[in-house]
Amino acid sequence: MIPLNHLIAEGESLTLELKKSTAEKDRACRTLCAFANAQGGQLLFGVTPAGKLVGQTVTDRTLEELAQEFQGFEPPLFPQTERVRLPDGLEALVVRVERASHAPVSFRGVPYERVLNTTRVMPRATYQRLLLESLHATDRWETQPAQGWTVDQLDGREIVVTLEESIRRGRSEDPGSRDPLDILRGLGLLLTDGQLSRAAVALFSKSDEPLPDFPQFKLSVARFKGTNRDEFLDNRQYFGNAFSLKRRAERFLIDWLPVAGKIEPGSMARIDTPALPTEAVREALANAFIHRDYASASGSVAVALYDDRLEIISAGELHFGLTPAMLFQPHESRPWNPWIASVFYRRGMIETWGRGTLKIVQLMQEAGLAAPALVERAGFVIMTFALPVAGVPPVIKSILWKASGKASGKASGKASGKTSGKTSGKILATVRQNPQITIPELSAQIGVTSRSIERNLQKLQDEKRLLRIGPAKGGHWQVVE
Repeated sequence: MIPLNHLIAEGESLTLELKKSTAEKDRACRTLCAFANAQGGQLLFGVTPAGKLVGQTVTDRTLEELAQEFQGFEPPLFPQTERVRLPDGLEALVVRVERASHAPVSFRGVPYERVLNTTRVMPRATYQRLLLESLHATDRWETQPAQGWTVDQLDGREIVVTLEESIRRGRSEDPGSRDPLDILRGLGLLLTDGQLSRAAVALFSKSDEPLPDFPQFKLSVARFKGTNRDEFLDNRQYFGNAFSLKRRAERFLIDWLPVAGKIEPGSMARIDTPALPTEAVREALANAFIHRDYASASGSVAVALYDDRLEIISAGELHFGLTPAMLFQPHESRPWNPWIASVFYRRGMIETWGRGTLKIVQLMQEAGLAAPALVERAGFVIMTFALPVAGVPPVIKSILWKASGKASGKASGKASGKTSGKTSGKILATVRQNPQITIPELSAQIGVTSRSIERNLQKLQDEKRLLRIGPAKGGHWQVVE
């Protein structure tokens, strides 16, 4: 046990409360209830809120009255009480509770929560979240039957690929069958009566159209102009299983993430490097699909790219007492969708549970970039990657200066100017024929990247040679003759 004077010196906090005497046992039990609903905590009797150790007389009757007060917890709590004798003959009491295994806990019918160093009545939304967490082991969205679904409605090829990849990585033994139903059984995605689980549908549904039963199998991607959402350059929605949506998100980022290029010394070969480490972004996307709240019919995973940052957004909240700060430290892995997480692991899309955020931080640091930020906001978890200036990581930027700054400085301006002029002319010719054409369609027809199209469109607008009429979605282009 931490010495009493050290505890008192820390002051009241998320996990520590000070009470002058057991006369305040009613309010003390409210705080113990709040501790049990969070990370656990300790309560000291015989210490004023200002931190003065005053002690009190403790008799058998005192302890009996406390024990009787503890009967008000539902479900039952069993706080541990320790008596600490003081030099003046009085005593202090240290009462400890652990995080409840069956939260939410109520005291006399009212649930409480701890916010910093204050105890308050728990909001209904928090109560419902804790209730879901308490039922999580046996009753959660992914373990429910997918009513009316059959294996014929699933993507058999995706199922077989998952098994083959799992065998290749040594995470499954070869069952000797490639029948989709047998594979699903081996992956633990069938219920006891042989019905498909919702997890199986989330992972392997065949349709790329909105499903009436599961409209939440959705991905939203957008490239915004600038640093806010006032105007976007690209905006799309996709529907499908988790694996196909993850691939869509990766394809979108390949098209839109800035790329830094360098010329190897002594070679004419150009090497392109994404502004963000590819493996870090893939890990973040996998986490979004694994940990999202599939129970929300309006939920989805979203990818938002701005000039200065990338946001990966998943519907839901952090659970089991986890906070954003805790995820960047070694922590126990408790995935909200363990069946889905298990299949992602077998497929090789995550390496080890409980290390996803730590791995992302490591990859960012190795690239000379800042760790991403993680926040909870309005029912969503958002991971934000800051883009390096001009999309070039510092490590790569220094290489560019050394490797190509002197050798190609003069030539590059002329070459890029000619290339840009040809692209601009092709864009104008194409837009004259189809004013409603989109950036991806221009990219495909002209044969250059979406980033190049975006740069040339901006240049043409700055030169007053091209106008955008109406909103980004539903508007059209007009060539200024």
